[in-house]
Amino acid sequence: MSIFLNNNSKVIVQGITGGEGTKHTALMLKAGSDIVGGVNARKAGTTVSHVDASGADVELPVFGSVSEAIEKTGANTSVVFVPPAFTKDAVIEAIDAGIELLVVITEGVPVQDTAEFFAYAQEKGTTRIIGPNCPGIITPGVSLAGITPATISGSGPIGLVSKSGTLTYQMMFELADYGFSTAIGIGGDPIIGTTHIDALAAFEADPETKAIVMIGEIGGDAEERAAAYIAENVTKPVVGYVAGFTAPEGKTMGHAGAIVSGSSGTAEAKKEALEAAGVKVGKTPSETAELMRAILKDLG
Repeated sequence: MSIFLNNNSKVIVQGITGGEGTKHTALMLKAGSDIVGGVNARKAGTTVSHVDASGADVELPVFGSVSEAIEKTGANTSVVFVPPAFTKDAVIEAIDAGIELLVVITEGVPVQDTAEFFAYAQEKGTTRIIGPNCPGIITPGVSLAGITPATISGSGPIGLVSKSGTLTYQMMFELADYGFSTAIGIGGDPIIGTTHIDALAAFEADPETKAIVMIGEIGGDAEERAAAYIAENVTKPVVGYVAGFTAPEGKTMGHAGAIVSGSSGTAEAKKEALEAAGVKVGKTPSETAELMRAILKDLG
């Protein structure tokens, strides 16, 4: 089992002919994703050549719109590799077409644009957005929608949700001997489509996920809200890590959402909230991995 992405996911790539789209389409195919085409209005009617996971040559059709791609291929998932200025239009087009899962990789999307397209998605009620500014989602050995390196880890009992792309990769590496049901990088922007809580709820409901790693970072109150949710709703063991224990107060660190004001949003405050909810929190990614290791040993 997995959350949000599985072997029924038919993936299209918005921006399939661009540099990033080309590179990551090849890597997603290699990871086993069922990529059925792409979208670029200026190159509609052409094809792009790739190699699938079995090593066979494939010609992927390029469509003029997301609705056409869905109509012709049955696609239900899209990955967006579109420059920030055009991301809102690409997302709204995919929502209007009824795509079920929309992974927005693009970094630097204006927050107002994200607020508008996220509100639009909620109003329509048919599309789950992951991102923007995220590595996407991987169900190891099954499918990848995004840029997470698929060779880090295989499948296993751990669910991972993370604000940070690089820490997603590191945690997958640290726990590769156990493996992951799904790893989802939700992005670190102030407004994101899928939250820690969304992922926690899905992992709690997934019978194959036995334990959960949650990675947060300084800034905002998402981790505190996740802690309250865990205390009330999550029965599976959760371990956590909060990036930014050494960050100076009042400085934006890395992600646009990583800004601390007074004691609010600090790593220490988030750690305390999570521990109060029964979450074991590591001071480093490696320590967090060791906490998970001990839990999995106890679970047998």
